[in-house]
Amino acid sequence: MFVDLNCDMGESFGHYQLGNDEEMMALISSANIACGFHAGDPHVMRKTVQLARQHGVSIGAHPGFPDLMGFGRRYMTCSAEEICDYILYQTGALREFARAYQLDLDHCKPHGALYMMAMADENIARSFLEGLAMLDEKMIVYALNGSAVAWLGEKMGIPIALEVYADRDHTEDGSIVLTRSGPTITNPQAMADRVVRMVKEGKVTTPDGKEAKVRADTICIHGDTPGAVELTKAIHQAFHKAGIEIRSVKKSALRSG
Repeated sequence: MFVDLNCDMGESFGHYQLGNDEEMMALISSANIACGFHAGDPHVMRKTVQLARQHGVSIGAHPGFPDLMGFGRRYMTCSAEEICDYILYQTGALREFARAYQLDLDHCKPHGALYMMAMADENIARSFLEGLAMLDEKMIVYALNGSAVAWLGEKMGIPIALEVYADRDHTEDGSIVLTRSGPTITNPQAMADRVVRMVKEGKVTTPDGKEAKVRADTICIHGDTPGAVELTKAIHQAFHKAGIEIRSVKKSALRSG
């Protein structure tokens, strides 16, 4: 049994240092790299691609709304054409940095408000997926269980990797619970055990005690959360005991094919 561990990366910009990329890159199999709109800049993008190459980590685009001040977490009203262009612009830029290091861009995961809006709204999901398909219709898309992106992407023939979160609570429909303060890591071992259950049993307990069914192709961990490194190491240990191998979605697909 194998599963992908993904983390948002390259979210520093200018003099602002965000995240824990150096330590987290050594512990994950896929990196979602910011493309300059919500975070990141050309220098950070290049360095993050270089770091991923050094550790053999799969590279993916992490495009968001043009909202540097709000870190891409403010909901915006955009036309379908605008969303499509945002995806093309950001993902295309990162693809060229990857090519400069003889790497492929394996996946795409929208960021923040764009992520949540696309998961819930069919029209936004379609705009996002159509923009990505113009660039590469075979690029893997990370999406929440039961989301508009997941079912519409499958309908359009776009490969989908269903995502769960190590550091967020899940709702009964497989989505995630958002908090203003962000994820809180208080018990890495208990959280790691919960991740193992999502992978092996396809189940997770919601905050109100209900059981939600999920498929875990990839597990997200937020690298900028205090305690993220400890949580990821706990997940590694729990996976080892449970016989779960950490492998990127792209490498898993290639092996199974």
